[in-house]
Amino acid sequence: MPSSCILLSTTDGVAEVTLNRPDKLNSFTRAMHAELRAALASIRNDTSVRAILLTGAGRGFCAGQDLDDVINPATGKPGTVSNTLLEDYNPLIRALQESLLPVVCAVNGVAAGAGANIALACDVVLAARSAVFLQAFAKIGLVPDAGGSYFLPRLVGMARAKGLAMLADKLPAETALQWGLIWQVVDDDHLMEEARLLARRLATQPTLALGLIKREFHASCGNSLADQLALEADLQSTAAQSHDYHEGVAAFLAKRKPVFEGR
Repeated sequence: MPSSCILLSTTDGVAEVTLNRPDKLNSFTRAMHAELRAALASIRNDTSVRAILLTGAGRGFCAGQDLDDVINPATGKPGTVSNTLLEDYNPLIRALQESLLPVVCAVNGVAAGAGANIALACDVVLAARSAVFLQAFAKIGLVPDAGGSYFLPRLVGMARAKGLAMLADKLPAETALQWGLIWQVVDDDHLMEEARLLARRLATQPTLALGLIKREFHASCGNSLADQLALEADLQSTAAQSHDYHEGVAAFLAKRKPVFEGR
């Protein structure tokens, strides 16, 4: 898919999506959001894709919003950001969270502002050892958006979430790992190799079950125990009707490796 701001390629069941404005640390413009929506729509319509890998070109993952893109040319002042949240960032975060496919994120450098929270909206986050996460909003008088106020307290607790948001300090990848913010830290020169291996591994797994796992875990934050137990029973019933469940059981009984088809 030719694009100036978003690169998309598919190999071995993995759709690799690259934010491609390296000269701007892959910060978002409205045009870039539109291209990313088109890429995600293309992935949804491609039945060969069973996992998504999101990363950034150059020395950074994503610096959040390109502030030049929100300046009103008539006044020279920044305009309201609510439209781009409602029309661009919020649909993007929902698309990543609600995707039936596992989404791996390879954070190859700075992930700042909305860029950090886009990474946190993914399912499995790997970061280069040199990467940093930064809730930069308070530095310009704003509040966390793109799901930051939702993800951070759930991942690291309220005290650390408030500290990250109010102090707007850089959080090194190693500390993010220790705090449970991300899955793994990888040496810079091995990040993409490890991320691709992980995404390809997920692409061979029972895709329906992975999508149901996402739904199950996301619901748990707002459910009572009784509601969650009921949801587990409902989703398990759905999973048990799948081809991959029957293949998994047959492979276990035959003491062989299962061959999942993602259905």
